[in-house]
Amino acid sequence: MDLLEKVKGLAKDFSADSVAIRRHLHANPELSFEEYKTSAFVAQKLREMGLEPQEGVAGTGVVAMVKGKNPDKKVIGLRADMDALPILEANEVPYKSKNEGVMHACGHDVHTTSLLGTARILSQLKDDFEGTVRLVFQPGEEKVPGGASLMIKEGVLENPRPFGMIGQHVAPNLPVGKIGFREGMYMASTDEIYLTVKGKGGHGAAPDQCVDPILIASHIIVALQQIVSRNRKPTNPSVLTFGKIVGLGATNVIPNEVKIDGTFRNMNEEWRAKGLELIEKMAKTMAESMGGSCEVYIGHGYPYLENNPDLTRKMRSYATEFMGAENVVDLDLWMAGEDFAFYSQVIDSCFYRLGIRNEEKGIISGVHTPTFDIDEGAIEIGMGLMAWNALRELGEH
Repeated sequence: MDLLEKVKGLAKDFSADSVAIRRHLHANPELSFEEYKTSAFVAQKLREMGLEPQEGVAGTGVVAMVKGKNPDKKVIGLRADMDALPILEANEVPYKSKNEGVMHACGHDVHTTSLLGTARILSQLKDDFEGTVRLVFQPGEEKVPGGASLMIKEGVLENPRPFGMIGQHVAPNLPVGKIGFREGMYMASTDEIYLTVKGKGGHGAAPDQCVDPILIASHIIVALQQIVSRNRKPTNPSVLTFGKIVGLGATNVIPNEVKIDGTFRNMNEEWRAKGLELIEKMAKTMAESMGGSCEVYIGHGYPYLENNPDLTRKMRSYATEFMGAENVVDLDLWMAGEDFAFYSQVIDSCFYRLGIRNEEKGIISGVHTPTFDIDEGAIEIGMGLMAWNALRELGEH
């Protein structure tokens, strides 16, 4: 039996157990950096495979190694995230969240399950590859500063350093059985903008005796849009959106202050820094020119995600071998953020998408929604493909 058939056979053999693992994780979600039971569960499963997990990395992270022949020859990293979101699940399924108000609505239960399945496959094939596979079960993807940044600080990319990091993410827009790739820029940096516009409140019928922060805030919001439209290169994707305005006045009351919250997203770190500087400067000077003031707080988030072209090209070719060319598709730029970007900024990385959609079964909801779910057939694909990617890449050298 050749190696591809072995991987597919093991993925099929382990699929029922993996679905059960996914349902357990889905029913017992934990928020970012609170994944204590999840990490203990992951560590126990790894020990059952004969591996020696390192627990407590970045608080609740787990790292383990699957070593083949000549384990020092080459190291590749595989990553899964473990945290859930503060969402009340609306699905009526046997594996519905037991932790009310917390839900695996972004598929991290699938990512964790797939990597456990990959570990199990690789553990059965130690004599079939050279080098080492580093398994990274990461906390806190959904919450700044991001578990990836903390794990990197704690040395997850050292001793020895992997030549590359591979990650996958569920894709509700792709049918189950499809895999998506994109070389180069893929996902955006994410920064949070918090503005507090201060004026002088008073009676709505006497605006001449006030400094109206509502009016100032309106001018600031409109003016800030020209930072993107008139300062950024048109070929550089960038988004500035304000989604929350709070001014606690009334029909006849001008308030003392207005709060504005927004997000700034980019795919160029140099422009990102310049854009944030311009936002702060324009907001402050606009408010001052109208007699008020503006306090600016920037919540620095994740960098943009860059898929290394060479590595991504190879991962795509391996996926074509595993899935067939008709099931491997191109991805568009996506202005959402992902803390896997931290890995991509310091090491060759590839982050691809795993189809989970099934319209016949009514599985059509997007991530971060109360009705998100997956076609569980994706789990067998996800763990088998990730194992195949690692084996093929280690086999390349």
